[in-house]
Amino acid sequence: MRSRSLVWSFDYAIRGVVHALRTQRNMRIHIATAVVVLALALFLRVSGLDLVVLVFAIGLVVITELVNTAVEAAVDLATDGYDPVAATAKDVAAGAVLVASITAAAVGYIVLVDRLSPLAQRLMVSARATGATGTAVTFGAIALTALAVLVVKAFTREEGTSYLRGGWPSGHAAVAFAAAAAIGYSMDSAKAMILGLFIAGLVAESRVEAEIHTIPQAVAGAVLGFLLATAAFQLFWR
Repeated sequence: MRSRSLVWSFDYAIRGVVHALRTQRNMRIHIATAVVVLALALFLRVSGLDLVVLVFAIGLVVITELVNTAVEAAVDLATDGYDPVAATAKDVAAGAVLVASITAAAVGYIVLVDRLSPLAQRLMVSARATGATGTAVTFGAIALTALAVLVVKAFTREEGTSYLRGGWPSGHAAVAFAAAAAIGYSMDSAKAMILGLFIAGLVAESRVEAEIHTIPQAVAGAVLGFLLATAAFQLFWR
């Protein structure tokens, strides 16, 4: 009975994780992000200690998201309508996830920035071509990105719907990634670009968590913004 109970306890725990993955969009975002970060860390051959730190940071986010899911389920079970105390419990649990996510992003930046800097620096060298000022190209790249998003939405959204909320691609993600890339290019700083991309990633994630965009829409916006900014600096900056 003892070993059987232990097996059952593992089964219940796995059920809880699977339930969170199936029902919680944020959990799926966290897991997808964790896979990307770990794959990048292995590709860049981070040290064993740095990998342990990344794993602990990822585990912290996943744990807080599981606790948040449990708190929400318990509160929904205990209350029939709106209750300010119940709302506080949910807000505090969500706040724990936010703090853990920011902490994990900071850890990821600290661990990966020195390894990503050479790659970003090579990209910056290849982006220099002609003689416009960095500031002018930065604003031009952001304006070009916003215009491209508007054009794409004009063809993909039904007439009469809002072009500023939802749809393909995410305009917020596109502009954020374009600005991050442009800042890095204009400052000729790989670390500035990487930091900007981390912040832009949080912007994209916030649009998905708010259920305004899907993950593919946010990714499409991010790729569009980064590529347009890179193309602008390749053509007009030296």
